[in-house]
Amino acid sequence: MKCVAPLSDTEIQTLTDMQRFHPSRRARMRAHGLLLSHQGFSLRRIAAVYQVSRYAVAEWLERWQSAGLVGVYDHPRSGRPPSLTPDEQHKVDQYLQEHPKDLKQVVHVLEQATHQRVRTKTIKRLIKKNRYVWKRLRKTPAKSPEPAQYQRAQARIADWQARERAGECALWYFDARGFCLEPCMPYAWQPIGQTLELPQSSHNQRLNVFGFLQRDHTLGPYLLDGSVDTAAVVACMDQFSAQLNQKAYVLIDNAPMHRSKAFLRHIPKWVKRGWIIKYLPSYSPELHLIEILWRFIKYYWLPFSVYGSFQQLCAAVEEILQQFGTKYTIDFQAA
Repeated sequence: MKCVAPLSDTEIQTLTDMQRFHPSRRARMRAHGLLLSHQGFSLRRIAAVYQVSRYAVAEWLERWQSAGLVGVYDHPRSGRPPSLTPDEQHKVDQYLQEHPKDLKQVVHVLEQATHQRVRTKTIKRLIKKNRYVWKRLRKTPAKSPEPAQYQRAQARIADWQARERAGECALWYFDARGFCLEPCMPYAWQPIGQTLELPQSSHNQRLNVFGFLQRDHTLGPYLLDGSVDTAAVVACMDQFSAQLNQKAYVLIDNAPMHRSKAFLRHIPKWVKRGWIIKYLPSYSPELHLIEILWRFIKYYWLPFSVYGSFQQLCAAVEEILQQFGTKYTIDFQAA
């Protein structure tokens, strides 16, 4: 039977004092284990006292034999040992891909697979260390824009913005957006640099809003009770362009109503007014400045309380549109 070499009276007294008074629980435990071994306790019995493996107790004896009293102490290290092994940490990453919104479920699956129970705070510290962040899921276009066309559009927009700053023209961003009783997209844990995506869905009762936006927070909103169609867009363009006293470019996306024959027939009339329609490349919402406004309204400015009724939602959207530029602002200068 493996046991500690016979201890001298001085060593027994030192280990006894360490067991009773040392601030480190681990040092007290090892000192007591050495004393028990000196009294004839087997490795298995000592391990049962402290609920450790007998291999750990054997290591205590070997460290005492090789290093003496120094072997009883913990070696210097940067911090507490990790709660999870590298293999278990890898499993956490796998389970997080399956349950990106629910850390409790990750903890549950991990416990079933490894019999290792940890807190959600432990999982959160681990995934933050692995460069995960809690952020909103993002809807993405069905395709990517054509690179050459995208670069040309970026150059043209930069030129129009420079001319706008010089007072040569105005630059407007036009778009329509619907607001319904379904709250914004949920948040989930996602790796930095990657974005989880969800398919878009349609809703029945909607408040439709047309918007003309400039970088200086000038906003021309139009609320629509009916459906958004070509006739509604043309009527909105007619009314807004009639108020202009300066040449203006208006950037629009490639929605079917913007490419319809009924819409295209009105473009010459608008050009005579100095209202020049310019199409953005397909699948490039990041070039459309007004998309930022819609995102702020939906994900930051509309409180969850307004989703209780359609009337509350409509009132909240109207209040935001009326106070945009004063109470509600966005820094467009970097856009």
